[in-house]
Amino acid sequence: MESNIEMIEPGEFEDQAHYYEKVRNASIHPMVKFFLTLSNTQIIERYCHLHPEVDKDAITSLLSYSPKFFKWAGADLFPVVNEKGVRNMVLIETNSCPSGSKSMPLYEDAEERGSYIRLVQESFLPAIDGLELPEGVLAVIYDKNKMEASGYAHALADVFLEKVYLVQFHEINTDRDLRFEDGILYIHDQDNWIPVRAAFKYVTQKPWNRIPLATQTYIYNPIVCCLAGGRNKLVAAKAYDFLNGDLRGTGLEIRTPETVLDVSKNEIPYWIQRFGGFAVIKVPYSNAGQGVYTITSQKELDRFMELEFDYDIFIIQSLIGNASWSSIGKYGRLYHIGTVPTRKQQFYVADIRMMIISTPQGYRPVTTYARRSRIPLSNSLETGYSSWDMLGTNLSLKNPDGSWGTDTDRLLLMDGRDFNRLGIGIDDLIEGFIQTVLAAISIDKMSNMISNENGDLKRDLFHSLDPDDSLLDEIIEV
Repeated sequence: MESNIEMIEPGEFEDQAHYYEKVRNASIHPMVKFFLTLSNTQIIERYCHLHPEVDKDAITSLLSYSPKFFKWAGADLFPVVNEKGVRNMVLIETNSCPSGSKSMPLYEDAEERGSYIRLVQESFLPAIDGLELPEGVLAVIYDKNKMEASGYAHALADVFLEKVYLVQFHEINTDRDLRFEDGILYIHDQDNWIPVRAAFKYVTQKPWNRIPLATQTYIYNPIVCCLAGGRNKLVAAKAYDFLNGDLRGTGLEIRTPETVLDVSKNEIPYWIQRFGGFAVIKVPYSNAGQGVYTITSQKELDRFMELEFDYDIFIIQSLIGNASWSSIGKYGRLYHIGTVPTRKQQFYVADIRMMIISTPQGYRPVTTYARRSRIPLSNSLETGYSSWDMLGTNLSLKNPDGSWGTDTDRLLLMDGRDFNRLGIGIDDLIEGFIQTVLAAISIDKMSNMISNENGDLKRDLFHSLDPDDSLLDEIIEV
């Protein structure tokens, strides 16, 4: 049987193994590089200058926030405009193990390890410094995106000057290569079970069904972050609402499409009608573009209603489309700014991924990139087109055998060519960073709320927030 375990030694990082080919040949856009060099103090001054209604003390406190759990986060954001021409960044979702480093041009040409090494030096290392950890090795555990997961393994090996275990951890090999005993993660290596003192987690598909919440091995990020919103869109929406309540009066808020929670499948047609026939349906625990359905016609709704799902609860959101066809939500009718028109006068929907890390100085931006839709955004909805092809931006492709691929043709880099096509500027990047920080803080606070001092899940409280018995049955705690 093929081994799922690799040994990574210091000094073996090779850029061709950890970046897309188009990234290796790209140079970072000067404006993006300048944005990444701004201190949080400069960001605050600029933001408050443009938003005089914002409480400066409040935003200063938020950008220096020290999370207990959520050390590394990514957010997907849409640049949008309303009917009055007011631009904003709208948060679509937050991710507790986001991609980013493999899609980011080098910040400094001489440092080929790029944001991989930044994350380990500035976030992972300070996170475990001073902790009482069990004796053992370092590991990276992952279920997809080996290109990026292995890059972090090499960065860990280089920073700590020791070998690092890189272990693929799917549901099908649970207990074969990895297991937990008394909260300690063990790796099965040549008939020996090796304890792990700290692990970098890149497990994206139902990680809670094989990784417990309370562990002695340090997990970066722990499972509670996934349940509190990093892999749970339902609880994330409630976390955003809770933080927005706390922020009332500060001029700050997390901006999302209008969201309806805890919707059973048979209720969905009524909510679609409520949004004027345009809406987005989400399976709360899916990711990588899976489990998201854009509804712009009765045919698309009928097709969705014929599907079978593992879970009982759904989310409905207002749909952001074109100026002539979008839902009317709490911010009015929002529509995509889209890319700068091509020579054929075509716009494409594009999102912005912002990845941040927690450092001793607060959250900091570390990577950003964009993705565009498969087909141009149309002024009218034509028959024969899937609205997802026009509105969906995720690059992940799930193959019939369960493996994953990536449609890199739609990847837009923060380099001299692609960045200009996005039609955004430094203030949009700052806005995206602040929205990402607010989202991460809300999920970290929710993580604190749903776990006790021992790190165990408060199951009754969690069930009241997410009344989905199918999910609760999947969660392991020991």
